[in-house]
Amino acid sequence: MSINQFIPTYSPKKLSNGLTSWSSPSNIALVKYWGKKEQQIPENQSISFTLSQCKTITKLTYSRKKKTDNNFSFQVFLDAELKLDFEPKIETFFKRIESYLPFLKEYNFKIETKNTFPHSSGIASSASGMSALALCLMSIEKELNPKITDKEFMQKASFLARLGSGSACRSIEGELVVWGKHNEIKGSSDLFGVKYPYAIHDNFKNYQDTILLVDKGKKQVSSTIGHNLMHGHPFAHERFKQAEKNISKIKTILESGNLDAFIALVESEALTLHAMMMTSMPYFILMKPNTLEIINKIWSFRKDTGLHICFTLDAGANVHILYPKNETEAILEFIKNKLVAYCQNGHYICDKIGFGAKKL
Repeated sequence: MSINQFIPTYSPKKLSNGLTSWSSPSNIALVKYWGKKEQQIPENQSISFTLSQCKTITKLTYSRKKKTDNNFSFQVFLDAELKLDFEPKIETFFKRIESYLPFLKEYNFKIETKNTFPHSSGIASSASGMSALALCLMSIEKELNPKITDKEFMQKASFLARLGSGSACRSIEGELVVWGKHNEIKGSSDLFGVKYPYAIHDNFKNYQDTILLVDKGKKQVSSTIGHNLMHGHPFAHERFKQAEKNISKIKTILESGNLDAFIALVESEALTLHAMMMTSMPYFILMKPNTLEIINKIWSFRKDTGLHICFTLDAGANVHILYPKNETEAILEFIKNKLVAYCQNGHYICDKIGFGAKKL
């Protein structure tokens, strides 16, 4: 499969103005992507749960320029506030995708976006944000070329989202999405995320994710910088091989419903991600003291109760607590009584596995 398939071949219509709006979720990786090549190609495969409540809602208003020039024209608003500091990232995104959406310089765009969770705090706001924007742009292309099928629409949206933020390609669909070519995952690709195509045991359906906001501030290091630190990392090659093997392992786990094996793999992946950051040059410790307190209390609670609670982490201090739906009552009580005290201002988010983006 080639990038050329995403370059339009239709004769474009002329749209004067309009608007479109999408809601797109964040996602939490179970097998982590860390390290990328040029054009946001992943060094290793990843698989993620798509979330339900943690999402970005984006409205894109467009009007045709009176005279086409060689510049992109857009404004970005977050929570109704003009965000000039977002413009360089959007400019870079538009440059990367212009050959696939050649109408971009023909319009003035107003991008209005809001999150249901704190921005830049390690809950993948770039994933939900870039995927929502990619879907809005694809809605314009659908107007220009109505022959695009639903499958082509979603696949190209994922392809475009990847060029804005790698993990954004996993936020288009749900419940489980794989990104990165893997011999055991049918249809998998480095170019876009694919909905996990195999059977999932009932144990993993409607899985729960409670996010403990240990630190709601801006991340200490951006994901882009973190990924780049994998170039020349002394353990990078072994890490990429480990991730490939873990995709094979989790495929078996998801089919069998083995919760203990799921816990071991997911927690190992989370700690490996942070180990790679701690052993890069320069090195970073993104966990906070309260992150470690939470992890240790989870381990003790699991040992004492036999409940299938586990944690995972993104590139930040916040903790995602994963557990099956039928254990929700006891685990939520534990979270409220023992873990919320370690959250910044007592903030946490109860979420669950969702079904992907929605047109509004």
